Amino acid sequence: MAVYPNTTTEDYSSYIALNSSDVCQTCNKNNTAEDYSYYYDQNTREVYQLCNNSNVMAFGRVFLPILYSIVFIMGFIGNSLLLCVLVKYHNSFNMSDVCLFNLALSDLLFLLSLPFWAHYAAITQWVFGSFMCHAVTALYMLGFYGSIFIMTLMTIDYYAVIVHTYTSLFSKHRDVRVSIALVLFMWTLSLGASLPIIIFSKVNNSTETNVWTCRVEYPEGTLWRSFSYIELNILGFIIPLSLMVLSYSRIIPILIAMKSHQKHYTVRLMLVLVSVFFLFWTPYNIVIFLKFLHQLGYMNTCQWNQDLNMAMQWVETIAFTHCCINPIIYAFVGQRFRNLFLKILKEWFPLCFGQCPTSVNQLSETGNFSRSSISSTKIV
Repeated sequence: MAVYPNTTTEDYSSYIALNSSDVCQTCNKNNTAEDYSYYYDQNTREVYQLCNNSNVMAFGRVFLPILYSIVFIMGFIGNSLLLCVLVKYHNSFNMSDVCLFNLALSDLLFLLSLPFWAHYAAITQWVFGSFMCHAVTALYMLGFYGSIFIMTLMTIDYYAVIVHTYTSLFSKHRDVRVSIALVLFMWTLSLGASLPIIIFSKVNNSTETNVWTCRVEYPEGTLWRSFSYIELNILGFIIPLSLMVLSYSRIIPILIAMKSHQKHYTVRLMLVLVSVFFLFWTPYNIVIFLKFLHQLGYMNTCQWNQDLNMAMQWVETIAFTHCCINPIIYAFVGQRFRNLFLKILKEWFPLCFGQCPTSVNQLSETGNFSRSSISSTKIV
């Protein structure tokens, strides 16, 4: 999901009314304050050329609350139902289930921050105080990195089980304790990657406009901002995508060689996983890299400032939608999950879903998954 160098805490300030005159100022490559704060900072000592950024700000006020609200509602419903299925119909967990549970949990953490950012964009002022600025940023960052790192762990799990079934210690000791330890390690990495953004998030009040903002402000004269962009590109995209491509390029030929009627479904699922991740996150990371170049002093014009600002709003929303897709591609595409999903809806809303058919023989007598088919993501 991605902010991170958090586009929500950093980049919102680029188009959320930080100045009542709706003007921006061009970037100086030595500026180390908030990413776009120099557009609006009337007290800066450097002399910048004024440029009009009102169209970007107007778009943000109107469309960002709508787009973020849609992503929040869809993602919250899907991931909540996925957690309900996992908790309600599982007596025991294995590696796939632990990863799937934490993937849904990380997406929910990420989604819980979106209503705050939507409100921030709508009223153009942060009204939740300093503590909530840090807390919401922490939810956002932990959810973002947690989701990507858990997806990476699931990829490594598939690779170890399928390619090194009889030789990998990871495959032989694939129990719940090992799974939990690995997931906790991934959450620790997520916290470590998120800490700079969380620590440098601040609530400030403009003396001229009396507008409170929640944004990232790096220490002046440091390379933290450039580091944050590179960190996002490498940890949030290049490494996970590379591991997915390399792992699945080894897994798919083995699955094709197997004599199984489900191999084609599994191959399609894996291709979907890589394709969806690439399609949803590539535009965002391209814009992040362009912002990194902009930070270094390249493309240093008003037109580039406006274009990057507007592009960031679109690619952010596309990237955020990935957390809505995760429950579908990881779970609900499986027949067993669909049946249990419908079973829960029938229990909660009998009048609306009472007539929906389910395959009773797809469920075990106890209502739990069997070990051989715990989820659609269980490959072997």
